[in-house]
Amino acid sequence: MGARNIRRIAGLFVVVLFLTGLTILTGCKESEQEQAAAGDEAGQAPVEGIEPEELVAAASREIPQKTCPVMEGAINEAIYVEYKAKKVYFCCQGCAEAFKKDPEKYLAKLPQFKD
Repeated sequence: MGARNIRRIAGLFVVVLFLTGLTILTGCKESEQEQAAAGDEAGQAPVEGIEPEELVAAASREIPQKTCPVMEGAINEAIYVEYKAKKVYFCCQGCAEAFKKDPEKYLAKLPQFKD
């Protein structure tokens, strides 16, 4: 194996490491447009006559959960699953799907199930 091939392999290795790190840092976060579309699909439209600040304040009172139980990032209130008559919120649809596969795995991280 010549020096040229070794450099190619090393360069490829560096690129793979970079892409892996980038994937880990970004997690499963979706773009804001995809998150907004998910909210629209869930049937959640803006409420007329109520200021956005009021909606945020009301949401923070109603939702004790602040982090995604799968990736532990900030939740998107438009993405949730109802489990045992309680809403569980996620950062992206991928996390909601992971939760559906094994919900019991994540219950310890959810304040709504700590009764």
